[in-house]
Amino acid sequence: MAKLTKKDAIRTWFTWFMCAQAAYNYERMQGLGFLHAMCPSLAKLYKENEEGRKAAMERHLDFFNTEPFTGASIVGLSLAMEEEISEGKDIDPDAIRSLKTGMMGPLAGIGDSVVQGVVIPLLLIFAINFAMQGVVAAPVIYMLVTLVMTVGYSYSMFMLGYKKGHDAILNMLESGVIDKVINGASMLGCMVLGALVCNYVSLNCGIVIEQANGVYFNLQESLFDAILPGMLPLLLTMGCLWLLKKGKSTVWVLVFIIVLGAAGSALGIFA
Repeated sequence: MAKLTKKDAIRTWFTWFMCAQAAYNYERMQGLGFLHAMCPSLAKLYKENEEGRKAAMERHLDFFNTEPFTGASIVGLSLAMEEEISEGKDIDPDAIRSLKTGMMGPLAGIGDSVVQGVVIPLLLIFAINFAMQGVVAAPVIYMLVTLVMTVGYSYSMFMLGYKKGHDAILNMLESGVIDKVINGASMLGCMVLGALVCNYVSLNCGIVIEQANGVYFNLQESLFDAILPGMLPLLLTMGCLWLLKKGKSTVWVLVFIIVLGAAGSALGIFA
């Protein structure tokens, strides 16, 4: 019976990394990408069992949808189980379907929260900051760093599923480490966004009140800056967040900011 080599496993992972969403569709989502990644290894495992290969291809064409980098662990686990089935071990083939269905949701939640929701946006923020400072190579640096990070993370998750199996993934989910990582990444993201608000959101009050003896009272300098420097940008940011939480779309909020800025500037409220 054919055995998979490390090269075969890496080929499966790399195909998934490159093609996970290449044929994304509403009927099967990432199902075609999953099958495409598994095909070369299935052809080797079931070289002398055509019916077994057909059955394996059919079960990997099912609906599948998860975050592709974290979800690589499911691909690795499925490959390890197919290898055991091809060797004649007593494993119900439907168990692969059950594992894929049961694990794609939780792993998607982790991947979307950490990778898509925190890490990649933070890298993008740093790149934009460097670009605004005149660093021409900032986009290239961002792409390279993101590529290295996603490749390393995806490969590690694939090998976790392939070598360690189902129990290792469950232990990872149940250990609480993931929750700590998510909380830490969220706190870091809030700190970075707070610094960005302070540095890049600009809103100043333009109202100046004339007092006796030619003395002028500048509302921005004498009131807002005296109470809390950056108060107006903070209030604007919190207001936008409140509108988004109320269900307003980002386009609606952008239009609101434009109208507010234009009207405030025309009336002399904003400087």
